[in-house]
Amino acid sequence: MQQHAQEAFPWLTTRFTRRIRIVSPIVVAVDGSVTSYQAVAWAAVEARLRHCPLHIITSYAIPNGTTGRTAVSGDELAWLRRDGARVLTEAERTAETAARGDTLAITTEFTLELITPTLIARSKRARLLVVGNRGRGAIRRAVLGSVSSAVTRHAHCPVVVVHEVAETGSMSLAQPVVVGVDGTENSLPAVESAFQEASLRQVGVIAVHAWSDTTGYDLPAVDWNRIRDTEEALLSESLAGLGEKYPEVPVQRFVARDTPVRALLEHADRAQLLVVGSHGRGGFAGLLLGSTSTALLHLADCPVLVVRQD
Repeated sequence: MQQHAQEAFPWLTTRFTRRIRIVSPIVVAVDGSVTSYQAVAWAAVEARLRHCPLHIITSYAIPNGTTGRTAVSGDELAWLRRDGARVLTEAERTAETAARGDTLAITTEFTLELITPTLIARSKRARLLVVGNRGRGAIRRAVLGSVSSAVTRHAHCPVVVVHEVAETGSMSLAQPVVVGVDGTENSLPAVESAFQEASLRQVGVIAVHAWSDTTGYDLPAVDWNRIRDTEEALLSESLAGLGEKYPEVPVQRFVARDTPVRALLEHADRAQLLVVGSHGRGGFAGLLLGSTSTALLHLADCPVLVVRQD
């Protein structure tokens, strides 16, 4: 069932056994680029897995001074709406194809508000926010590359950044979920989310803990075996209790003497999803997105899920 939304999520309240149940949607941004349509396909597969609605939004805002609204003539506005309808229609078609015959509750939204604050506002009631890692760059469309960086810093829900090469086929869905574990409380929500995602997909988790913050070639002469024992114990502590909570999820543990980015990218090449925290042990408490997470958003080929600590 499809409908066009004039306001955000007018369908969120549904009657269920005489009570009102709030159904949180997956929200995905589209701008007509190949990458954004790939994000729509990935979001549709997620909505099918989670049995939740999918909300597709496009923005044709043209900044006008200090306001976020588009100031254009009537004819120009009509053209923007027609082109927006074209992009949304193609996005719906992409989502339906990715759902493979399953019925999805899909809504679409055309807005003349700036896309970044709009997505952040929608994230307050969303289960998941999905964006492409880069967009078209056309003057009348949002550049999702800058959008992805902004929403991962400020969204109120987890954010997935999808790349153009992301796969949604059966072979890809059989691959594991990789999660970065740094041994601090900052990474615990990401670790928990990784197990949840793996359980949902019926695949395993690869937990990666990188000990060194150098390239690995200029390390001082240290007792690596002793350090490995300490770091493996730290990794085990971070995973404590999750094996019992998710007994159906097989776990592989890796302690790497390398930078977190390099270690995670090595395993992400064979993963369907990479899960990271918003900032790690090297970040300040108020830092919204750490250097490792930022680098992985640009370098990883698989979708990257950024989970912020509450």
